[in-house]
Amino acid sequence: MSRHTKIVATLGPASSTPEILERMVQAGVDVVRMNFSHGTADDHKARADGIRAAAAKCGRTVGILGDLQGPKIRVGKFADGKITLVIGESFILDAGCALGNQERVGLDYKDLPKDVVNGDILLLDDGRLKLEVIGVRGQEIHTRVIVGGELSNNKGINRQGGGLTAPALTAKDMDDIKTAAQIGVDFVAVSFPKSAADMYMARQLLRAAGSSAVLIAKIERVEAVTNLEEILDASDGVMVARGDLAVEVGDATVPALQKKMIRLARDKNKLAITATQMMESMIVSPVPTRAEVSDVANAVLDGTDAVMLSAETAAGKYPVETIESMARICVEAERSAEVTLDREFLDRVFTRIDQSIAMAAIWTAHHLKVKAIAALTQSGSTALWMSRMNCGVPIYALTPDAVSVGRMVLYRGVTPLAMQQQHTDRDRLLAEAEQLLIDRGVVDRGDLIALTIGEPIGTTGGTNTLKIVRVGEHQLP
Repeated sequence: MSRHTKIVATLGPASSTPEILERMVQAGVDVVRMNFSHGTADDHKARADGIRAAAAKCGRTVGILGDLQGPKIRVGKFADGKITLVIGESFILDAGCALGNQERVGLDYKDLPKDVVNGDILLLDDGRLKLEVIGVRGQEIHTRVIVGGELSNNKGINRQGGGLTAPALTAKDMDDIKTAAQIGVDFVAVSFPKSAADMYMARQLLRAAGSSAVLIAKIERVEAVTNLEEILDASDGVMVARGDLAVEVGDATVPALQKKMIRLARDKNKLAITATQMMESMIVSPVPTRAEVSDVANAVLDGTDAVMLSAETAAGKYPVETIESMARICVEAERSAEVTLDREFLDRVFTRIDQSIAMAAIWTAHHLKVKAIAALTQSGSTALWMSRMNCGVPIYALTPDAVSVGRMVLYRGVTPLAMQQQHTDRDRLLAEAEQLLIDRGVVDRGDLIALTIGEPIGTTGGTNTLKIVRVGEHQLP
């Protein structure tokens, strides 16, 4: 059984050599994530070149996601690298402090003192440490330690319940958008958006830089949860970024939010990526925990397009083994998933011809038990609509557009294939499509497949024909 759920893996020191990149591609990675929080533009370009070379060598298409840093609100550095906070003691977050000590530490976000008031709870290092604000004096935030422990350089700060005013796009992000465009990434993830306006601004900057990359909103703020629908409408997809989100809304709230986000994304024909600590133990262990296996499987059963690895592949000991484990879990979860296509079609209304053809292909493929669906598409929209429904039939998206090939690697259940289209003869084009599927080992002569195509040939948004054929009916001249 082929895997429908896609795997996103973060590149880093553990996954930078040509050998490891090639093994990652062979293990099944579909998209690599470049974390713009670390490294220079030259580093990112070198990694992009490396993964493209590995993908070409393995005969696969691997997409590239550029992940913007966003407004990282962190403590500064300590003179000794770290301190230990003790419950009940006072501690000062000081925007004017250069090097921290046992009494105080600096802030990289200088406006934090304007954002907090007495009684606010500040969570440091992904919620491991907890401080209560007891006073604000100029640049100083005076706090009392509620949950103590070790605090080291540059750890993150969240305010419980959200409400920090830092903008989603920093000057660094704007530069990184230009870098992403130069590299030719397929996807750009925006960190900490609070509203649709943040996503509109990111899209404008991206287009101005000459990129048509897919825009992903990372949902990690309380405000983003409140404005989820408008953010989705302004984006091409969402990332369920469970780390910062859990700190702001409480960890017990996240599983239900994850299901809601994935369901809403699918309903709106958007993409969904589930991220953060999915296989965290495999940073140091060659096998996942049973809880991690269940976590990945549940995201697959929720209908996520992709599951994402962060430190596991960027800095872990077992980047290839982690991808292999995740791929096995996805396949098993998909095997057990109930196909509820008939129920999903109830109460759906289609107003576009191309979308109606896509849905007709899904319905027909499921009930006729065809071997595959072949969507001849320019922009990839037909394949996206098909991928929102689980019909149990693999979808192959055939397109002459290299940009469309890159973006479709993230669509659940869709395998994009580059196809030459140098003429407008429909029967010849269909014959070439059938031959491509045969050459790829997807189908054999005599298999039943569903084909969708648009006329006139080569028109974006023009899919208007569904054809059920036996492979081999169309003959190349």
